Amino acid sequence: MPAAPENPAAPTGEVVIRTIAMPADANGNGDIFGGWLVSQMDLGGAILARNTARSRVTTVAIDGMAFLHPVAVGDTISCHAAVASIGRTSMKIDIEVWVQRFTNNTAQRVTKGCFTYVAIDDAGRPHPVKR
Repeated sequence: MPAAPENPAAPTGEVVIRTIAMPADANGNGDIFGGWLVSQMDLGGAILARNTARSRVTTVAIDGMAFLHPVAVGDTISCHAAVASIGRTSMKIDIEVWVQRFTNNTAQRVTKGCFTYVAIDDAGRPHPVKR
């Protein structure tokens, strides 16, 4: 993911998922598990990758994850994704998660990462990304 300001004013990329952080996704202190955020990012990135490749995709790598701020129960998270690059069979998707705080309605970027997806056929074999 290219270098970006630590506190950007607005998200980059298109909204691919928006949901509310629930108690079942939190630890004993009420902070949302990082794994839950990664899962949301993977789902959102796969939506963009699938639409880009116009085929099934699978996640093959996650690069440069950075958890910047905690997410609390009740916060609304939005995953924003943008295609960073397209190879023959793979795509790198930059994903960032923004939170709208339940308590004060402020927006803040809480995590970012770069996910790599590979276009696959019905047998699960890589094939060229349709352009």
